[in-house]
Amino acid sequence: LQASLRMRTSSRYTNLGVKDVLAALSQIGLPLYLAKADIRQRYRRSILGPWWITISTGVMIACIGVIFGTIFKSPMQEFLPFLSAGLIIWGFISTTVMDATNVLISAEAIIKQLPIPVFSHILRMVGRNLIVFFHNLLIFPIVCLCVQKGVNWNVLYFIPGLVIVTLNLLWISLLLAVVCTRFRDMTQIVGSFLQIAFYVTPIIWMPSLLPARTSVMLLDPNPIYHLLAIVREPLLGISPSPANWLVSIALLLVGSLASLLLFNKYRARISYWL
Repeated sequence: LQASLRMRTSSRYTNLGVKDVLAALSQIGLPLYLAKADIRQRYRRSILGPWWITISTGVMIACIGVIFGTIFKSPMQEFLPFLSAGLIIWGFISTTVMDATNVLISAEAIIKQLPIPVFSHILRMVGRNLIVFFHNLLIFPIVCLCVQKGVNWNVLYFIPGLVIVTLNLLWISLLLAVVCTRFRDMTQIVGSFLQIAFYVTPIIWMPSLLPARTSVMLLDPNPIYHLLAIVREPLLGISPSPANWLVSIALLLVGSLASLLLFNKYRARISYWL
C-alpha cells in the first residue's frame, strides 16, 4: 500500500515543472501585461516616468566615456558607441539576474493564493526589464549621431542576438529563482559575482587593449562576453564571430535543460520554501 501510494505521489508530480512552463507560455499575455503595469506603477505621478532611467543611463555613459576615453586614449568615435552599447546591454543582463534572486520571494502572496504558473513571474520580471532595455537603447543612435558613426547591414544580427540573450536570461532567472528561494544567502553571492563579471568583461574597456594571449585566456572562457558580443557587435556594424554564436547557443541549450530539470524536481516545494 505504501509503495503504491508513493508511486501515485511521484507520478502526480512528474513533469510538474514542464507543465508549469507550458502553462505560463500558453497565457504569456498575462505576464507581459503585468510587466507593463509594473513600469506604470513604479513611475506613477512622475512626469518623465521610465525615461528617468534613460536619462540617468545617458549621463553615466557621457561621464564614463569622457573619463575612460581619456585614460585609455581611445578615439571617441569608436569608444563612445562601444561603451554605450556595452553599458545598455550589461544593464539589461545584470538587472535581470539580480531581480531573479528575489522574484519568487516578492511574489509569495500571489503564489500561495492564486493558481498562476510560477514561470509566469519569471516572464513578468524579464519582460519588465526588456521594456526598460528598449527605453535605454534609444541612447545608442543619439551617441552615434554625436560621433557621426553610421550603421550597415550587420545591424540585422541584433535581432537574433537579442532573442538568444533573452532566452538565456529566462533559464538563468528560473534557475536562480529556485535556488535563491531555498538558499537566501545566494542573493549576496550573485551580487558579488556580477561585480567581478563587470570588470573582467569588456564593457568599459575595449578588447583591443589586451595582449593577444591575455585576450584569449580572459575572453574565450567568459560566457557573458559572448552574450554581450552577439548583441553589441551588430550595433557597431560588426558581424559576431562564429565562436560568439556557438557559445551562446550551446549555453542556451545546456542551461535550459539543466534549469528545467531542477525546476521539474523542486516545483512542488517552492510554496513551502516561501
